[in-house]
Amino acid sequence: MRKYVIVRKPIPAQGDNRTRGVEVLGSGGRSPQFSFERLSAAQAVEASADPAVRAVVPAMPTTLIRPKTKAGFEGEQAWGLDAIGARESGFTGRGVTVAVLDTGIDASHPAFADVELEQRDFSGDGDGDVQGHGTHCAGTIFGRDIEGIRIGVAPGVSRALIGKVLNDVGGGDSEMIVEGIQWALAEGANIISMSLGFDFPGMVAEWTEEGWPVELATSKALEAFRVNLRMFDATMNSTRARGGLGGGALVIAAAGNESRREDHPEWRIAASLPAAAEDVVSVAAVGRNGEDLSVAGFSNSMAVVSGPGVDIVSAKAGGGLETLSGTSMACPHVAGIAALWWEAIKKQNRSATPTNVRAKLISTARRNLFARPAEIDIGEGLVTAP
Repeated sequence: MRKYVIVRKPIPAQGDNRTRGVEVLGSGGRSPQFSFERLSAAQAVEASADPAVRAVVPAMPTTLIRPKTKAGFEGEQAWGLDAIGARESGFTGRGVTVAVLDTGIDASHPAFADVELEQRDFSGDGDGDVQGHGTHCAGTIFGRDIEGIRIGVAPGVSRALIGKVLNDVGGGDSEMIVEGIQWALAEGANIISMSLGFDFPGMVAEWTEEGWPVELATSKALEAFRVNLRMFDATMNSTRARGGLGGGALVIAAAGNESRREDHPEWRIAASLPAAAEDVVSVAAVGRNGEDLSVAGFSNSMAVVSGPGVDIVSAKAGGGLETLSGTSMACPHVAGIAALWWEAIKKQNRSATPTNVRAKLISTARRNLFARPAEIDIGEGLVTAP
């Protein structure tokens, strides 16, 4: 038995001969219906034969965007906070609710001592953070000072939603992400941060290990990828619809670490999903290059904006601090800056929305800090605090 996404045709409304859509994950419109079901191979074939069914494909595996580690911690300050102007900002993210969809959190870490943490496990492995990835990301967004070292971009955030959408080995599937986003929206998240990605290579590898020719395995994975993307877009439609009503959340995601510029300057690939989906703010990673900044060699291209992502100091699961690198580390910097802008807009007696906060992230991004400011790999540039 494996988990499948089943796509069903829209149901006509009563008394209407035209085909009309019903709500898909809260999106409305003439969209097909999506559902997840565990089926045997024979049941999947049987379901595909139903005239009301458009497609039956496996749920897409997901994985954390694994960071690059740096041995030990030598007491260095969090340089990224200076680069994005967080230390100089008059805002702290007070009154903003942030959701972190990741590997969970070490709720006992002193960095989160006075934060109201609402946890929900979608992985089946229970609360907590075996990987430490979610703890590090959360620390960058709203962590409190540790031993005199500031790590949090928005340390005034007092309520955070922690959705564990990746299990204790760092894996999951598309259903976990969809459920996590829906939960975060229902609980009033303003910002949703995700440092994870669809595992297309893993899906191809699984079928090739089962004896499929690589061409057929790739084709089958592409079909699953396409359907899972449509489902994710339907989920994003839900956030956009709520945003139009003064609610909703701004979704921010890491672009991915698959590029290899160190080996060859042309060996870079575009932002992966879910970062590449419509309405998601995708984030590239940058590091220090003498007095300037430059895109990290591993960072995927075609992101919307960039954030500090090399040698980032933040909370370590189990206590203390650690230094990691990756677009996973850049994403929470941008999420923290988004929280600052959310607060800043509200203090101007205006309604903060995903749309106007996204606009602020883009319009205030800077390119003049880069050795090569024209490069496309940094998006609109480095985000900047209000």
